[in-house]
Amino acid sequence: MRWLVAGSSGMLAQDVVDLLVSRGDDVTAVDREVLDITDPAAVGSAVAGHDVVVNCAAWTAVDPAEAQEAAAFTVNAVGPQHLARAAHRAGARLVQISTDYVFDGHADVPYGEDDAAAPRSAYGRTKLAGEWAVRAEAPDHLIVRTAWLYGAGGPCFPRTIARAAAERGALQVVDDQRGQPTWTRDLADLVVRLVDAGAPSGTYHGTSSGETTWYGFARAVVEAAGMDPAIVAPTTSEGAARPAPRPAYSVLGHEALVRAGVAPVGDWAERWRVAADEVLAGRP
Repeated sequence: MRWLVAGSSGMLAQDVVDLLVSRGDDVTAVDREVLDITDPAAVGSAVAGHDVVVNCAAWTAVDPAEAQEAAAFTVNAVGPQHLARAAHRAGARLVQISTDYVFDGHADVPYGEDDAAAPRSAYGRTKLAGEWAVRAEAPDHLIVRTAWLYGAGGPCFPRTIARAAAERGALQVVDDQRGQPTWTRDLADLVVRLVDAGAPSGTYHGTSSGETTWYGFARAVVEAAGMDPAIVAPTTSEGAARPAPRPAYSVLGHEALVRAGVAPVGDWAERWRVAADEVLAGRP
């Protein structure tokens, strides 16, 4: 099978490429210096000859997107539209990575794949527009929403927290935002398993099972780094205000995976214990 992975320098894409290479698949990995996904001609040429296109390219700077929504829209919506159109023409399956930010975060039970989207930030709006573009242009698609990603291949919450704890000796982390910390290696594995299973076109949620808060995750990180988790204290979102609103509740349900016969990722705490050493060390 011939795979094209766009946005290959990103944290998730690195793990997707590594997994595919380890399986012996034919992989073309392109970052933004090689492929500008907002250039339709370049996208058409790049996609031709591939069976699966995985789009990990995105504007992920959540706060700057508030002031630069048009630029974020170009990357998060127009780019996926070009990829989807080219994939359809080439007879390729498109995997589009999306986000929990398409929801408003006001729920108190896990969001289903078909629940109404109501983004509250520019980032969320542009990623939702990318979902619409993919559905419109590529009938053979898998939209995989994820959240709270961490991995060895880029800046992430665990390494930031571990460094801050070591430097300061104490820190405060918000305890009123709930979600599912998700290892990029687990998400890469899930994406490949969805494709291998020939899962029906549609929307899936690619997060770990269970749930916690950023405070709860931070305590687990500090403990894994060999420090006393008691040095982490809880605070509120009001005390850590940011330009873009963060969803208070980002827990995603996995019913579509179950229906497709694809096992969801395991519990976040168990998966963090497996991932911790590699993630905290980072890539060489």
